[in-house]
Amino acid sequence: MNIYESAEDYLERILILKEKQGKVISLDIANSMNYSKPSVSRAMKNLRENGYISINSLGEIDLTPKGSEIAHKIYERHQVISNVLVQIGVSEEVALRDACKIEHDLSEETFNAIKKHNEQYGKK
Repeated sequence: MNIYESAEDYLERILILKEKQGKVISLDIANSMNYSKPSVSRAMKNLRENGYISINSLGEIDLTPKGSEIAHKIYERHQVISNVLVQIGVSEEVALRDACKIEHDLSEETFNAIKKHNEQYGKK
């Protein structure tokens, strides 16, 4: 399950938008990520060809089970890391931005230790 960081970001964004809006089209992704429509279209084509998303005849994007697994994993990492950063005194804005950078490169071992610490000592 080794994919590019940008693909993980797209999958996470699709998950977030889907939960928020119920349906997602490429334009929603472009607007929310501040990316050009052609860039998002290329990315969606690659994600579809690699089996991470499906796109219906109305242009609505859904995560496949494979894409959903990655999206949920990245989203969980983002939430846990940003929560811990806020707890140690980082502003929410900076914590969210930094969590986005950290979530992709952190080892499973380190993330699990941070998650365990957050569950024991963090605010819920």
